[in-house]
Amino acid sequence: MPRHQAALRHLRAVEPRFGPLIARVGPCPLSPARDRSPYEALARAIAHQQLHGRAAEAILERFCALYAADFPPPQFPPPEAVLATPEPVLRATGLSASKIAALRDLAAQSLAGLVPSWRAAARMEDAALIERLVAIRGIGRWTVEMLLIFTLGRRDVLPVDDFGVREGWRVLCGLDAQPKPRALAEIGAAWAPYRSIAAWYLWRAPAALKEPATPALRA
Repeated sequence: MPRHQAALRHLRAVEPRFGPLIARVGPCPLSPARDRSPYEALARAIAHQQLHGRAAEAILERFCALYAADFPPPQFPPPEAVLATPEPVLRATGLSASKIAALRDLAAQSLAGLVPSWRAAARMEDAALIERLVAIRGIGRWTVEMLLIFTLGRRDVLPVDDFGVREGWRVLCGLDAQPKPRALAEIGAAWAPYRSIAAWYLWRAPAALKEPATPALRA
């Protein structure tokens, strides 16, 4: 049976506009990524901040190549290796000074135990994990929400500060302007307990409905 059938039935029932969108986009593949630790997920998210996806992936490829001799892919460079790497070497991969500082703080906090393992994170409530991880430099609420959705597979997270989600709702409803985050949170309350699945479809709404969206600047 296709994944998320109960979620799709619920979304179609509470918001009929989701029906045609779901039909166009197809099944939602969201599932927990148990092979990716929260540390790695957050490090990748930092690299992606305010960059096009392809540019960020190119930087990450160069970054991982620095450590390939000791930690060949698919291994991700561990915190101690990142902390031992001189800043000029990291800068040569294309990472900005602010992202290097964020990655180093993430590495240090991982070694200190602030960043939980996948198993420990899976036992934590969303709000507790957000509160814990936003203490790390360069990690905001949006970044932790992406961890919750794409790494831990949480099904009821609505990232209302995400440009793409708000743009998707604007396109889906034919609005002149995006909803404000608080307004979208109120609208999206009806989508619980499947707000992550709703967000996944809203990210795809502009392309599916043949209206291009402006690239988001993620933070």
